[in-house]
Amino acid sequence: MTEVQPRPAAALDEQPGDVAPTAWPEGAPPPTDRPMSRADLHIHTLASDGVDGVDAILDAAVVAGLQVIAITDHERIDAAVIAQRLARERELPLDVIVGEEVSTRNGHLVALFLTRRIRPWGSMRDAVAQVHEQGGLAIVAHPLVPYPLCASERTIRRLLDDADPTRRPDAIEVFNPTTARMRWSARVPAFACETGLTQVASSDAHRASAVGRAVTRFRGDDANALRSAIMDNATAWEGTAYVWLEQVGMFRQQTAKNVRAVRDTLRHRLLRIGNGRDLGYPR
Repeated sequence: MTEVQPRPAAALDEQPGDVAPTAWPEGAPPPTDRPMSRADLHIHTLASDGVDGVDAILDAAVVAGLQVIAITDHERIDAAVIAQRLARERELPLDVIVGEEVSTRNGHLVALFLTRRIRPWGSMRDAVAQVHEQGGLAIVAHPLVPYPLCASERTIRRLLDDADPTRRPDAIEVFNPTTARMRWSARVPAFACETGLTQVASSDAHRASAVGRAVTRFRGDDANALRSAIMDNATAWEGTAYVWLEQVGMFRQQTAKNVRAVRDTLRHRLLRIGNGRDLGYPR
């Protein structure tokens, strides 16, 4: 396994799309002096806007040599719960975290270690608190891009300055392959260093072949160790940006999937044929 070689976050500007690890936290042993594991904390399945089912995601994670993944479908956790159970039943060398990508009025939030769904379209402040009420971790997803689904610098600073610590996020997604080539994203690692937020990277995979495209590195080999690393601000990361042709191909696959979903839903509701749209796991 290739170890992370720390370098300044500004390296993102040098070769966008290349592997770009963060500098290792000050005072911590460098990655080459400690065993490092890899986690992909932002993955979608057929249950939301992904195009592959749970089995394909689990297989891809094992092949990629990941130790931890989080299934973070939009506004639902059912596929994540199934994936976690299947990984345990099959004794896979992989921990699966139940997560959700929550749509808030202030942008997307990745919620990890959930036991119940977080309802969408409230404030990010309230969503962070609801995640913490469950004992989960709240990560600001693909931030600083001037787009409604991305939290602004102003929003994040307000959360960090909140008098109530339960309203403050635990980490920030400093590298997301979907937005990594956008000029605003190059600012995120430096912003995280300035604010002291733990830095993570994730693939935001919507198909199995993208699992592991960007990962968070941590000491240990399971989900509990990852949680500790995030809480202790002891993570590193690496990733490679998607090229535009990949994203166009992904959009085409999503469109075809959505057409099938409408067809299967109508057949089920009107003709009582089948189980409705494919959610990507056994029902």
